[in-house]
Amino acid sequence: MTPSPGTSPTPPSAPSASFNRTTADTAAFWSDAERHLVRYGGGAFTPEIIERAAGSYVFTADGRRILDFTSGQMSAILGHAHPEIVATVQRQVASLDHLYSGMLSRPVVELARRLADTLPAPLEKAMLLTTGAESNEAALRMAKLVTGKHEVVSFARSWHGMTQAAASATYSAGRKGYGPTAPGNFAIPVPHAYRPDLTTADGALDWRRQLDLAFDLIDAQSTGSLAACLVEPILSSGGIIEPPPGYFAALQHKCRERGMLLILDEAQTGLCRTGTWYAFERDGVVPDILTLSKTLGAGLPLAAVITSAEIEQEAYDRGFLFFTTHVSDPLVAAVGNTVLDVLVRDRLDERARTLGAFLREGLTDLAGRHQVVGDIRGRGLLAGLELVVDRESGRTSDELGAQVTRRCLELGLHMNIVQLAGMGGVFRIAPPLTATEEELSLGLEILDRAIGEVSRSPAL
Repeated sequence: MTPSPGTSPTPPSAPSASFNRTTADTAAFWSDAERHLVRYGGGAFTPEIIERAAGSYVFTADGRRILDFTSGQMSAILGHAHPEIVATVQRQVASLDHLYSGMLSRPVVELARRLADTLPAPLEKAMLLTTGAESNEAALRMAKLVTGKHEVVSFARSWHGMTQAAASATYSAGRKGYGPTAPGNFAIPVPHAYRPDLTTADGALDWRRQLDLAFDLIDAQSTGSLAACLVEPILSSGGIIEPPPGYFAALQHKCRERGMLLILDEAQTGLCRTGTWYAFERDGVVPDILTLSKTLGAGLPLAAVITSAEIEQEAYDRGFLFFTTHVSDPLVAAVGNTVLDVLVRDRLDERARTLGAFLREGLTDLAGRHQVVGDIRGRGLLAGLELVVDRESGRTSDELGAQVTRRCLELGLHMNIVQLAGMGGVFRIAPPLTATEEELSLGLEILDRAIGEVSRSPAL
């Protein structure tokens, strides 16, 4: 599957003339960045100036080629600068790019119809927005209006966005120092098979008892105004944690008992990434409201809220208001239609399953060579790899993860690490669905070498 440890990765391509920059120019760039940019991620910017991107690679100002194992911000499922996306943008921006929010265009209606065609009944009504946070804001606003209630339940390691309602339902990071969140938000524990908190007699995660206890606590704290449960089918920022089969059906039952709507956030799992069009398909459940973003625009700002005709009608009758500047924009809607064209024509759901199995086999081989690899998880082309100080205790290491990340970048691989205290040893691996086996092999080779070099370091 992967080359033997220590094999040198394919060298980066030679720099082109467009990449030639002076030392003074580079110094000025970083000086301007330090002086004028607000730092927003809790850490330092990646120490590279990116000039362009194509396919599975980004190219730096000094001519280095870096394999992108994160699809940009987990979004560019067709790779960078996909020729059909480029052609759509060029054509659409020249004819119809943006409209007054109350006006409709053909790309918007077409995308809404086509999204409904990819989904089970009764999901058939769509609203097109820009980001994942915005789609979750709209979904929560709709759920509160329709139910007449306001309390929201989410996973304790969730990430749903940084705007008010979405941030109030986000527990993985960003809660301290900003004052009160929206009232009525509650967290339930994550069913994490690798790190179970409640176990059966044989030591396996007892997720049924965990879920029962979680809702016992929710019921004790609720004022009787439970509106919605907003969760990810696979927690991404939380560490690529996939609840076990049966969990979401049981969770939906808990919601039904309490008159709550189930909202599934498929920002990172939707549109073929996990090997099916939507991750919830595995569990045989249909959410009351589905939110999409990231993958829908293949790197451009496009999101959607999709629900049933019944819920949409109730929201409309109650005066649902979510009137934003870029709702139903034709330019990105046209891009969304092209994304669906490529996904269907190239059968990228099947490709994600095939490449996902190839990637999983490679990661398993890698784990057999490195004792610091504690767990491999995920589905399709969304994989998680957790590094540990030792397998017996399962103790993770933020510093180990940071060192491997840095070494991968030096060797030509951009890896996305979970930026949470105590979770810095978990890598999110999400290459484009258009990646080749050769590119996956190269990424595995670099990761293999980086882990080997770092784990042999005397500092560890």
